[in-house]
Amino acid sequence: MTRPPADIAVVAFAQTPCRPCTGDVSEAEMLLPALRAVLDATGLRTRDLGFVCSGSSDYLAGRAFSFTLTLDAVGAWPPVPESHVEMDGAWALYEAWVRLLTGEADTALVHAHGMSSAGTVRDVLSRTLDPYTLAPLWPDAVALAALQAQALIDAGRTDEKDLAAVAHRNRTAAASNPHAQLRGPRPQGDYVVQPLRTGDCPPVGDGAAAVVLATGDTARRLCDRPAWIRGIDHRIEPHALGLRDLTASPSTRLAAENAGAFDAPVDLAELHAPFTAQEVVLRTALDLGDDVTVNPSGGALAANPLMATGLIRIGEAAARIHRGEAHRALAHATSGPCLQHNLVAVLEGDRP
Repeated sequence: MTRPPADIAVVAFAQTPCRPCTGDVSEAEMLLPALRAVLDATGLRTRDLGFVCSGSSDYLAGRAFSFTLTLDAVGAWPPVPESHVEMDGAWALYEAWVRLLTGEADTALVHAHGMSSAGTVRDVLSRTLDPYTLAPLWPDAVALAALQAQALIDAGRTDEKDLAAVAHRNRTAAASNPHAQLRGPRPQGDYVVQPLRTGDCPPVGDGAAAVVLATGDTARRLCDRPAWIRGIDHRIEPHALGLRDLTASPSTRLAAENAGAFDAPVDLAELHAPFTAQEVVLRTALDLGDDVTVNPSGGALAANPLMATGLIRIGEAAARIHRGEAHRALAHATSGPCLQHNLVAVLEGDRP
């Protein structure tokens, strides 16, 4: 079920500034400020939480079960039901949303972190590929994104000038975002993998984010203007890149349909598009016209803490509803090469 029978809302969101490297702190130390901020905003403490779910990747940390270290930041006592997903925190939010739907809890803490600087991200992400035919070739994440960009250019859907404009708009928007790693426009730079230049690619950075979900009257008590999750769904493409049309994203389209994204216009959209060409694909899949503000935070091109970037998209959209800057917003998260796995959430605020 993708349309909730109960009211569930994002009632608080916080994130840490995305930094090129946080080698001077542990995962728990990096996460702690975000956790404190969302709990302070709601007045909740660990003992009040009905469920805790986290998202991260042991591949980035380079050691097994590294996610358990962040429980030091949550607090070991009193014990609470806890879970973890080995992927972006947006999917941890989905698990928490399902848990609240069961009625077993009325609040949930969702957190995610990523220390991308701990290894070579381009190579680490290649380990998510098909282990028999593709991974042995070691195509890195930027090379695969470049294939997608070139396919769009060959299809006449974009060109390098248009991609540069996408980068310029996102990073200009990020100028007012204190958490962004790259703020303000900058030159596109040299080719990384043609046709993608430095400006078409996300920065490597470390960061964390946290969200609190709550149901019904609890949400109204904890937040002046909750961001109600009106629909949420995620879908996946075939694993083999050769079976996919890289210029389209049918999984994003289907997730959006199931989440109710096309039932009414949205004011803004936060898209998890680490590469400029991927925003082109997502805008088409989601029918986003020029009247929709896309990535007012700067998006993943301005800050890309792996495993937290998707959760941040949901949090950024919710925060604008909290502040009364939007009424209906769309948030998108992705995982895997070339937009393989996609999640879409529709958030809405109460009418004044």
